[in-house]
Amino acid sequence: MNLPNKITLTRICMIPVFAAIFYLPQIPYNYLIAAVVFLLAALTDALDGHIARSRNLVTNLGKFLDPIADKVLVSTAFILMLTAPQVFTAAGEWGIVVAGVCIALILARELIVSGFRMVAASRDLVLAADKLGKIKTVFQDLAIALMLASMSFLETSAGQIVNYIGGVCFLLCTVLTVWSGVNYIVKNREVLRS
Repeated sequence: MNLPNKITLTRICMIPVFAAIFYLPQIPYNYLIAAVVFLLAALTDALDGHIARSRNLVTNLGKFLDPIADKVLVSTAFILMLTAPQVFTAAGEWGIVVAGVCIALILARELIVSGFRMVAASRDLVLAADKLGKIKTVFQDLAIALMLASMSFLETSAGQIVNYIGGVCFLLCTVLTVWSGVNYIVKNREVLRS
């Protein structure tokens, strides 16, 4: 197993650690620590991809594991956040409702694009991620990290500001997620032709 695949597996192993820290209030600043663990895991995505491409270490295992690791990490973070509705209270009493709808859209897009890629793979087509999808990922990771970090000091003005900025990133990532998903399918629509 090469280095990029080991880094991807490390990201996968960080997911249960991230979830455990999120749910352990006995750890001081557990949400802040969870945000750091999430951010480190998210950064390994750029690292393993860079190493794989620059050293010509792209493998089928990596092509399989990398997108799964990314989707499981982000999906886990969003689902965990829904279990702590106070993170969305900056948006008012409807914050949790809006968050639920946004997360449903984000998860639906990821499932649809994954299914779309499976159809393409069955036809021996390789569909590269586009720039819009990469920008979406940056805003997703930023939104999650900021909102999680803010939960450790939400009662302070600084915590509320960080939460608000994270909330704006969250809404932007939702728009970018839907937009990039539609764009990806339209751009590669020949995959759906029989």
